[in-house]
Amino acid sequence: MNLGRIGGALALVLAATLAGCSSGSSDGNGAAAAENPREAKFKAIAKANKAITEELKKDAPSVDTIRTNATTLAGLSSQVPSWFPTGTGPESGIDTEAKPAIWEQPAEFSTAAGNFDTAVKALNAAATGGDIAAIRTAAAAVGPTCKGCHDKFREKK
Repeated sequence: MNLGRIGGALALVLAATLAGCSSGSSDGNGAAAAENPREAKFKAIAKANKAITEELKKDAPSVDTIRTNATTLAGLSSQVPSWFPTGTGPESGIDTEAKPAIWEQPAEFSTAAGNFDTAVKALNAAATGGDIAAIRTAAAAVGPTCKGCHDKFREKK
């Protein structure tokens, strides 16, 4: 029995549980697929981005709400490439929407993730400044960087 491997697996399960991940999905044969440790982080990105988008639809957007969510995005955006270590692709048994291209074309993936990080950092800077017009401009630049990565590196459901 390899206790190091078991301990590592338990740590991943505990981390996923504490992060609020939902349970693993079935593989269609009744077997549970391995949990995706990236899922909760991407859900946090989506939630923060949606909160900013919804706030900007209001007649009087709350800069504090935008700033809080932009800070969340900025804290996660630079981490994205580290969420895809070797061995965590579709072949791993992890329930993932990630395409093999992430691991086959790491330089392109790194560039796409870097574009997202750059756009998020600009949004965070605009939110820190508090100018709604600047925030709107910066927020509009984030979406295309998400799409650029999703189009090439994420399976469509």
